[in-house]
Amino acid sequence: MASSTNSSFQLILASSSPRRQELIRSLGLPYKIIVSDVDESTRPGLSPAQVVEELSLRKALAVYDGLSADETPGIVIGSDTIVVLNEGILGKPRNADDAFMMLKGLQGRTHRVFTGLACIRTKSGMEFAEQPLGNSAGNPTVDDPRPGKSGDEKTGGYEPALLFGDIGQYRIVSEYAAGQPETLVGHTVSKVTFRPMSDDEIWAYVKTGDPLDKAGSYGIQGLGSVFVEKIEGDFYSIMGLPLNLLYWMLQQFGVHILENT
Repeated sequence: MASSTNSSFQLILASSSPRRQELIRSLGLPYKIIVSDVDESTRPGLSPAQVVEELSLRKALAVYDGLSADETPGIVIGSDTIVVLNEGILGKPRNADDAFMMLKGLQGRTHRVFTGLACIRTKSGMEFAEQPLGNSAGNPTVDDPRPGKSGDEKTGGYEPALLFGDIGQYRIVSEYAAGQPETLVGHTVSKVTFRPMSDDEIWAYVKTGDPLDKAGSYGIQGLGSVFVEKIEGDFYSIMGLPLNLLYWMLQQFGVHILENT
């Protein structure tokens, strides 16, 4: 049974992605969708993990900043996914030709999928948390503090990262500035191996239109799955929303999707 310490509660997904909406719906908690309209460019020199964490946080903050004072208490969720091949980041294709070239590069090879996740507790939702955020017992820390966003007044220092199994990590952002909400940000990493593909197969897939709105030009949950030979990591992270990491983050806010009765 899904539960929180306040019956008036909602998840707020900062995404227009049908795939993320499908996954957030599967949790069985009240939710609403508010599309975030943000600049998705990033500073030079960021690692793939830093890119998805920064963009996830940017999306969540954009929605949080637009919430009204009487908004139902809840958690704003932002997420971003990128595909990385040979340290090169593959985002969404610009057009069909770009999608073909991305898939041509992925065929017969293994690539990594980074998915970021940010959760922000709304100001009106402060009362439903069971306890303040803090390092969870049993989670080893990683001394890898990340820099804040340059030029953003809401930026603060990150706590050392908490490992999330062997597929990712998350960290607590204690505050951005006085009075700002408590926040968690993290990411997962998965590996996907594609079988060899012919040019005709790639073009046939591109012509379906399925690759054109997806990082790396494919969707793991749809027709793109026919190219997949092997997955190492988390299927739902590759799909666009790491439900396992989200489950753990929500618990840090006192929101329990599963509860023993």
